[in-house]
Amino acid sequence: MTVAAGDVELVGDLAMPDAARGLVLFAHGSGSSRHSPRNRFVADVLQRAGLATFLIDLLTLGEERADARTGELRFDVDLLAIRLVAVTDWLASEPATGGLPLGLFGASTGAAAALIAAAERPSLVAAVVSRGGCPDLASDVLADVHAPTLLLVGERDEVVIDLNRRALTRLAGERHLEIVPSAGHLFEEPGTLDIVADRASRWLRSHLRAGNDGEPMSVARDPARSGRRWIALLVSLVVAVVGSLWLGAPLWLIGAVAIIVAFGGGTLLFPKVNRRRSARNRR
Repeated sequence: MTVAAGDVELVGDLAMPDAARGLVLFAHGSGSSRHSPRNRFVADVLQRAGLATFLIDLLTLGEERADARTGELRFDVDLLAIRLVAVTDWLASEPATGGLPLGLFGASTGAAAALIAAAERPSLVAAVVSRGGCPDLASDVLADVHAPTLLLVGERDEVVIDLNRRALTRLAGERHLEIVPSAGHLFEEPGTLDIVADRASRWLRSHLRAGNDGEPMSVARDPARSGRRWIALLVSLVVAVVGSLWLGAPLWLIGAVAIIVAFGGGTLLFPKVNRRRSARNRR
């Protein structure tokens, strides 16, 4: 399928397992593409774990050919990030994917683009995994990344280990650095990519929770909503007292009705607020 990103169209492969509990968008870098056997291996593991995956090329075919000669576009992290944000917005707007919590999996320079996208779209990106990433290329936004972030680096990739250790101290949200034994930058050593896939799967399944049996996650209590309910209760109790004096009905009866109205039927007092909330939930 194709996704419009500015004045170009990007090509990607979407895999949707039955009852997917989340969606993982892959960001490739350093001359890689959606056909990368390493990222496809990780994507296959994630799919078996119940996560949908979207592998997309952030460069057009013409740009890939030019990059193969010059090697410049793969390090244009700003360009990669702009396009990754566009794809993130598109996934959020699509009926098939918009209701799924979203995670980003970035490799090499794609990991830097993923961190920038997480900073740009904090309400959309729920988790990030970086494989052999270059977080120094996203140093200006690390303090704005609140999504839980897992940094995976090969034991033999000493320069990148140092870069990731520095980045770890600057990330704003939950974060973890794991060094994969015996692995180099590309994780080509036997068994090392299995570790990457396993750790990524655990991290993403933990943070892309859709609840039990595919039900939506419970939403954190909204302080404003609680405040509105207490206002509704106060107003209702005043009405109950006045009603009991004027109508002669038992105070306990009118008071009980008032409480039910306040806590079970808040839409009566705040119809516009509730309609806006319902509209947001449908989007």
